[in-house]
Amino acid sequence: MTQLILRRAGAGDAALLARLGRETFVETFGHLYPPEDLAAYLASAYEPKAIHRSLENSSEASWIAETAAGTAIGYATAGPCGLPHPEVGVRALELKRIYLAGPAQGAGAGGQLFDAVLDWMATQAPPDIWIGVWSENFGAQRFYARRGFEKVGEYGFPVGQTVDREFILRRRPAF
Repeated sequence: MTQLILRRAGAGDAALLARLGRETFVETFGHLYPPEDLAAYLASAYEPKAIHRSLENSSEASWIAETAAGTAIGYATAGPCGLPHPEVGVRALELKRIYLAGPAQGAGAGGQLFDAVLDWMATQAPPDIWIGVWSENFGAQRFYARRGFEKVGEYGFPVGQTVDREFILRRRPAF
């Protein structure tokens, strides 16, 4: 990848984020689920009107990674923590989603997206930063561990009728 452009998503990007979210989720995890479970999850998680509301909410933020030619290749979303952990405080923030298209993986785009999210989080001065990650996503777990996140819990993440085992990771910021 030659040049990556990161930009903060606005309300006009809802349809793009919905499409990119569906495509990258299917590319990454689609093979794991029965078609009806996958369809139910995608319809709920990547509904454009809900994404539009999220983009208008000042307590949430999303970024889009694009090539120099303007092709969207990834995104990240952060906001108030919704993970089921007893130590999640009202000001805690969560990296809710970070996905890249397959060809963009391994070229540094994920780290750049992650850094953009953390820069935004630093302006909010959260007591903790949280991430939920699939228990079998070892690459992501290593990525987060290198950046100071530790496993502090587990929960079930529903994808339709399928329930994935997810790890809850936390980092106390050093802002």
